[in-house]
Amino acid sequence: MNLIDQIKESAKKQSMKIVLPESTEERTLQAADIIIEENIAQVILTGNSEEIKKEAARLNLKNIDKATIIDPVNHEKKDEYIDLMVELRKKKGLKREDAAKLVENPLYLATIMIKNGDADGEVAGAENSTGDVLRPAFQYVKTKPGFSVVSGAFLMILKDKQFGEDGLMVFADCAVHPNPTDKELAEIAVATGETTRAIAGIEPRIAMLSFSTKGSAKHEMVDKVVSATKIAKEMDPSLKIDGELQADAAIIEAIGQKKAPGSEIAGKANVLVFPTLETGNIAYKLVQRLAGAEAVGPVLQGMAAPINDLSRGCSVSDIVNLVAITANQAIGQQ
Repeated sequence: MNLIDQIKESAKKQSMKIVLPESTEERTLQAADIIIEENIAQVILTGNSEEIKKEAARLNLKNIDKATIIDPVNHEKKDEYIDLMVELRKKKGLKREDAAKLVENPLYLATIMIKNGDADGEVAGAENSTGDVLRPAFQYVKTKPGFSVVSGAFLMILKDKQFGEDGLMVFADCAVHPNPTDKELAEIAVATGETTRAIAGIEPRIAMLSFSTKGSAKHEMVDKVVSATKIAKEMDPSLKIDGELQADAAIIEAIGQKKAPGSEIAGKANVLVFPTLETGNIAYKLVQRLAGAEAVGPVLQGMAAPINDLSRGCSVSDIVNLVAITANQAIGQQ
């Protein structure tokens, strides 16, 4: 069984409630039909019921009537959600009449449903920009307690099984935060450890990457990684984590033993945390293209509830897979 199949099987055991706010988008509806048929998650669609059913009939979909459909304009919890939105944003000056308009936006409705405990996660982005998907999330769901930063991890499935965990590695941050501070980098490391456990089902061995290994170079960028490693250990003493390590010392055992003797991570890392977004983004794309690795993600992490953003060029299977991943994040957070 491959990793994606394992993730789907894990999701099926808990049947989490996942909101798909782009409810009349063709690929999203097709994905919803598959998710329902395979019992990956309970699907919530936000939109006009007649429009959704009409589109489902056009696409010859058989399972959409088993989804929960919430009409943003008219549903029984509308006033409750408006009150909650006003309460959460009153310091920002949100008026009730403005909240009444916002709650009719499916992206805002999805996040406030999660905040109210009526849904466990959200997947969107097939027809909306990343900014539009994440803005309501930052305003209402916000980051997890103890976290100030959201980051993006990729599951890298390598053809060469000698690396990571039988060819599986997790890279972060490759998608969100350009230049984290030492504390933010520590948060990214801890969040990536949680993602690795929840989604990949493996125990993380985290390498905090740099152009230096154990003091081989001196620079403020190296100091940041050293400090971040220390902070991450304080945040989660159970983590297996070490740094600063160069990439070869992190993943090649002979080099790790030579450059960082005594390290339980050097040469054995299955999670790579990059010091900046540019290094992480460049690295995952190079590994994807040059090594032929499958890159699954980005999986957003650090949020108080799982909300994941799709590429607007996504496929139906991309949506199905990301819903399964989101469900596993929700299970992990429970």
